[in-house]
Amino acid sequence: MKKSIKVFRFLYFFACFFILLGNTSCAYIDPSAVTYVIQAVAGVAIAVGAACTVYRHKIMKFFRSQQKKRARKKHQSGEQQ
Repeated sequence: MKKSIKVFRFLYFFACFFILLGNTSCAYIDPSAVTYVIQAVAGVAIAVGAACTVYRHKIMKFFRSQQKKRARKKHQSGEQQ
């Protein structure tokens, strides 16, 4: 409970800080700058997706090997009886 109150106070302080002390600016965003941002976001999304796929395959391989070990153990114990 205390931790959530601390987090709320932290977020509240920074929200007020940025709202009250933020400067307005009149700026032009070049279309090529937006393209770079889109490329960066797409690159990060692709990298995260690739990492998730690699780890998913590793996890599935682990569970398959455990399942095969259990099946072999069960089969061997059935032969011994």
